[in-house]
Amino acid sequence: MTGTAQEFQELYGYPPEGVWAAPGRVNLIGEHTDYNDGFALPFALPQRTEVAAAPRADRILRLHSADVSAGVVTLDLAALGPGRPPQGAGSWAAYPAGVFWALLEADLPVSGADLHVRSDVPTGAGLSSSAALEVATALALADLYGLPLTRPELAALARRAENAYVGVPCGAMDQMASACATEGHALHLDTRSLEQRHIPFDCAAAGLRLLVIDTRVKHALADGAYAQRLASCRQAAAALGVPALRDLPYEGLDRELARLGDPEARRRVRHVVTENERVRRIEELLRAGRLRETGPLLTEGHVSLRDDYEVSCPELDLAVAAAGAAGAYGARMTGGGFGGSALALIDAAAEPEVTRAVTDAFRQAGHAPPRITAAAPSAGAARVG
Repeated sequence: MTGTAQEFQELYGYPPEGVWAAPGRVNLIGEHTDYNDGFALPFALPQRTEVAAAPRADRILRLHSADVSAGVVTLDLAALGPGRPPQGAGSWAAYPAGVFWALLEADLPVSGADLHVRSDVPTGAGLSSSAALEVATALALADLYGLPLTRPELAALARRAENAYVGVPCGAMDQMASACATEGHALHLDTRSLEQRHIPFDCAAAGLRLLVIDTRVKHALADGAYAQRLASCRQAAAALGVPALRDLPYEGLDRELARLGDPEARRRVRHVVTENERVRRIEELLRAGRLRETGPLLTEGHVSLRDDYEVSCPELDLAVAAAGAAGAYGARMTGGGFGGSALALIDAAAEPEVTRAVTDAFRQAGHAPPRITAAAPSAGAARVG
């Protein structure tokens, strides 16, 4: 019995029917493109969220997290709905509760359940801890209730939970990466069609390492600013007469931008279109085994996120600059922005030097020490117990 299963038994007084796990993700390139029907290149992290679960014969949902200092959250499935998420100490429970709601809304035959959650995916770090929880819950329920759902369908339900129940207008990338990624590969995702390609991405074989620099900061304006950018992109697409910004060609972009009178809208559009192009170019380089050459494109992506999309922050900019000055091939923020994490592509032998340089830069700036770890592309969601 796994540790999470043992904790479930101690909590509820009987063993779970199983344990399911889903990973967090790092997005190598393709930021803020997913809600514009664009392209992204994420991969799954080794860190994951485990959900031990068992079905109930009634309509009661009991939720508990080993990582939150609160007791069991008890909910009635009949009371679930958007705008009525758990409050206070149980607010984390909105994510698994939202998955139940999404399944019920889709007329899938689920009843109550007891869940116990344990995770080592850092929260607030831009590594999709929420998607990991949603996907692990969705996979557990699909198995418990014999639901014939594909991985993309599970991801879509998890996204529905976050969009409509929790109220975060995210695109499909996070849940798709958590549900569908494969070990040793990045996941090329077309967020309109949900078409996937698994792209070999083996840093170790090339003598490289990809560092994740968690700044440990999260600025409060992020949620509202995220929604503002989504609205701005949709307004710009309508003004340019396309269904979504992904439909604007990279060639001729300047001509399209000249049609927009609002300078802010031009910046937002330029980021999305050039970011989609960076996804295409990095995929080509990965397929050719030219991993080092992706570095400048990573840095170019950060500059675009900082200046055109305006979702960076001083801590992320410092992490990128310090890693670059210490010899990184390239670096950029990853995730929604306004805090969270940055990536740095480095020679494996340079890890101590780059880690020291970034940590020293944060100390000199008066910031708390960042948490720096190496990331390797890992497998997506699975039953683990």
